[in-house]
Amino acid sequence: MSRFARIPRQGLTLAMAALLGACSTTGPHITDGNAPAPERAVGYLQGNAIPDSLALSPAPPGPGSAAAQLDDAVANQALTMRGSARFVQAHTDADLSFPAGANQFSCALGVAVSAQTTPVLYQLLERSRIDASAATKAAKNHYQRPRPFMVNNAPTCTPDDEEGLRKSGSYPSGHTAIGWAWALILSEIDPDHATALIERGRNYGHSRLVCNVHWYSDVQQGQFMGAATVARLHDNPEFAADLAKARKELAHARTLNQPLPRDCAAETAALTSDIPEAR
Repeated sequence: MSRFARIPRQGLTLAMAALLGACSTTGPHITDGNAPAPERAVGYLQGNAIPDSLALSPAPPGPGSAAAQLDDAVANQALTMRGSARFVQAHTDADLSFPAGANQFSCALGVAVSAQTTPVLYQLLERSRIDASAATKAAKNHYQRPRPFMVNNAPTCTPDDEEGLRKSGSYPSGHTAIGWAWALILSEIDPDHATALIERGRNYGHSRLVCNVHWYSDVQQGQFMGAATVARLHDNPEFAADLAKARKELAHARTLNQPLPRDCAAETAALTSDIPEAR
């Protein structure tokens, strides 16, 4: 039994703080799929331009179905990772607040992203985050699927977020939609690092499994909605203009040789141990 399973709920936050202190993040975590927009940031997409997840998402797997059995198998495998470096990485990946969220893909990109050195890219990621999150809300609100931790009663990698997560449907995964959208966008901006960026997008979604806040089918549909969001973004003139500017900005940022804001070797090592059924 994991040491987290033996800790009374009132002591869980302290236990997580001790384990995750070296990987603390700046700002609060964003509750999956219900991320409030930053005060001055708005998405590129408005109204009907936002993909309709309810129209595009089939109902989540029913009890006893093959897909539900796969969800259970992956969730059980994920529970074995509590207390591991991969579990700590899932905690870090949960933070979509800016400025911390802007650097979730910095290791795969090989460049630090900030409002000072890469302002266009920073804004592009912030605005597309809002779009991808919005694209999951209709299905989330309609299905209100219970999250894994609500079923298995095991702790998550973000105990402070659990109250909010209980009120937010699990299907599809908003964090995954955002991560997959970023992976596609960044690989277009920087095709030389496309493989690393797409792989990062895949394991970013898998962090939601390790965190015990999403089912495998939530993550799969989250990737679908992230791709649908990027498809709609390409029809947006503002996004197209920012994409072109971000390419030039990134090329210049590489010449600055600034240190990356995280321990990329530790991140890579943590991400190599993933959930077998989800690979």
